[in-house]
Amino acid sequence: MRISVIGCGYLGAVHAACMADLGHEVVGIDVDPGKIEMLSSGHAPFFEPGLPEALRRALDSGRLRFSTDPADAAGSQVHFVAVGTPQTAGSDAADLTYVDAAVHGLLPHLADGDLVVGKSTVPVGTASRLADLVRASSGADLAWNPEFLREGFAVADTVAPDRFVYGVPSGDAGDRATAVLDEVYATALATGTPRLVTGYATAELVKVSANAFLATKISFINAMAEIAEATGADVTQLADAIGHDARIGRRFLNAGLGFGGGCLPKDIRAFRARSRELGLESLDFLADVDAVNLRRRDRVVDLAGELLGEVRGARVAVLGVAFKPDSDDVRDSPALDVARRLHAAGADVVVHDPEANETAARLAPDLSYVDDVPSALRGAELVLVLTEWKQFKALRPAEVAALVSGRRLVDARNVFEPAEWRDAGFEFRALGRP
Repeated sequence: MRISVIGCGYLGAVHAACMADLGHEVVGIDVDPGKIEMLSSGHAPFFEPGLPEALRRALDSGRLRFSTDPADAAGSQVHFVAVGTPQTAGSDAADLTYVDAAVHGLLPHLADGDLVVGKSTVPVGTASRLADLVRASSGADLAWNPEFLREGFAVADTVAPDRFVYGVPSGDAGDRATAVLDEVYATALATGTPRLVTGYATAELVKVSANAFLATKISFINAMAEIAEATGADVTQLADAIGHDARIGRRFLNAGLGFGGGCLPKDIRAFRARSRELGLESLDFLADVDAVNLRRRDRVVDLAGELLGEVRGARVAVLGVAFKPDSDDVRDSPALDVARRLHAAGADVVVHDPEANETAARLAPDLSYVDDVPSALRGAELVLVLTEWKQFKALRPAEVAALVSGRRLVDARNVFEPAEWRDAGFEFRALGRP
């Protein structure tokens, strides 16, 4: 099929490359000339495993191109809107400026029978409003097809997701939209990927509901970590024990520094804000979910102070500033937040992240960044493991002890066995573990 993808950030670039790799003819459109130039040359403007290869295959095939001109969307049968919905300044609500601009920019280039497909995460009620605009202006239809990408696994999650959700209008228009999306995703559907067809409101709620549930699960185990610290219990053993309950499951029960990134924090805040706009208090508990998550950052900063005694002037090695491994994303990263707080308190903070040094340096240029683990550890009085990259999980006490000037370590992701480090003479602290 002929497809346009409006917005070539994280979501849009991955979607465009994968759709072309699957055999569709795709044009990716974005207002940022620098981004379009990078993508056109086969270089992703962010780190995502598997994307450079998919991008190169799609470009070499001739099925993928990029443009800054909205008019290049004309002639496509399907138009995916994949722009960001950041948190509004001074409010918890989602900022729909980019979504509205993308749809308005498409209108002059739509033809009767085209399908506009929203993929952005939006407050419930947005799709219905935009559908009226699209129909009145062009005769095209609108569907909402939320994305469920995990950073670090985005290519696989696009090509072979665990489910498709189509939010479509009622009647013949909904049947047409469903048939078109079935053709777009024919490869995955042929392998048995589940497909759910819903109305607009349900499709909009699926993504934010999933994110709210995952955020709640993470904050729940971090609340248990607070209790474990106060009582001498071990939160990792607790998570293993309750995770064997099939109703609960072990995934997302890893206590530590908490969640961050470009989705969960803003989405739970926007979801609660939208609930309040609807006159409901149903989601007020998400304020507590958010608060528990943010307290984990405070706790790591406090632990650093306890171990050092005096933070000012101390050399602190920070291992990891991406919000999660296999990503260079530092949006609302708890790791970067902790590093910046310690720097503000007067510490000499030296950072190493396998992929996120460059993106972090744009937000926090006052920190020192080094290209390898030994350079970060050398002379450090305190080591903080803030992102659970596999390179950091493989560290052993003897190799760290040979480089640092003080045997102090905070494992903010609970990746190490405390006894091993304490036996090697380290003052070792973790979150929710004795």
